[in-house]
Amino acid sequence: MSESNQDASRRQFLKNVGAGAALASTGLIPSLASAVEIAKTKPESIVETLFKSLNEKQRKDVCFDWDHTDKRRGLLRTRVANNWHITKHGVTEDFYTADQQEMIRAIFQGIIAPDWHKKYDQQLDDDCGGWGDQSIAIFGEPGEGKFELALTGRHITLRCDGNSADHVAFGGPIFYGHAPEEDETQEHDGNVFWEQAVEANKIYAMLDGKQRKMAQVAKTPREQNVAFRDKEEFTGIPMAELSADQKEQVQKTLLSMFGMFRHSDKAEALECLKTQGGIDACNLAFYTDHDIGNDEVWDNWRIEGPSFVWHFRGSPHVHVWVNLADDSSVKLNA
Repeated sequence: MSESNQDASRRQFLKNVGAGAALASTGLIPSLASAVEIAKTKPESIVETLFKSLNEKQRKDVCFDWDHTDKRRGLLRTRVANNWHITKHGVTEDFYTADQQEMIRAIFQGIIAPDWHKKYDQQLDDDCGGWGDQSIAIFGEPGEGKFELALTGRHITLRCDGNSADHVAFGGPIFYGHAPEEDETQEHDGNVFWEQAVEANKIYAMLDGKQRKMAQVAKTPREQNVAFRDKEEFTGIPMAELSADQKEQVQKTLLSMFGMFRHSDKAEALECLKTQGGIDACNLAFYTDHDIGNDEVWDNWRIEGPSFVWHFRGSPHVHVWVNLADDSSVKLNA
């Protein structure tokens, strides 16, 4: 990229993030602005600016057609895994300019709720030495129709799509996880996502004996198995069997799960849940075969509906697979 193009890209980025972004650096990004201020900008606008700033070599390596299919990995845009790199360049490599690195970081922060930034940074520090090893890909052409940026790495698959992807929440299936210790204790000390399991186990504590028997499932399914299934295949207790106060705790658990993400993604996820019948169309399962410490605080659990799967595997450390849509015919690529 010529110096003039770099300058033009920087000017456009500054315009997008606003004058307030020219405050002091936080140290999370190298040279431009406050990460908090940048995160207020619509991430999709930054994706478009990032895309326009890429030179020919960069586009060849990280940009793909909307429905690009990889011989080994299938429809690349919809792939999800617990540890993978969608392209070969880390987000802080010299492959990207300093401004592009700032934009990528700003996109990441923009799709995560502000009070989760520190928690996600802790996860990145523990699992892969911090921000930088992750990789991105851009599908479609931002500003000219459908597009999506995917961010992947160890224990992370996140997406920024501006609702381009039809029917699905979060731009498609996502993954998050954390391993402050490879084999965690029953307290899961330091695991930033364990609070979600704490909320889910509060539901279990409220169940009576009959309900607990319905909710307990003897064997945890293969964690990647989060494709949508027929209702007859659901396990655990139907949410319709719960009382009003128990359902209220389910709502608190969902808010803990959805609360990690920006408002627009939360709203889209809740709308998908509503479309497929709400929580009364879902089942809740607590898996009893991997109970760390044998304390009946269930490490592995799942909420599943016609087009909703949130699979939380807490043993030996946290892996969470999320597949959510408003149409159960949407296929999974995992």
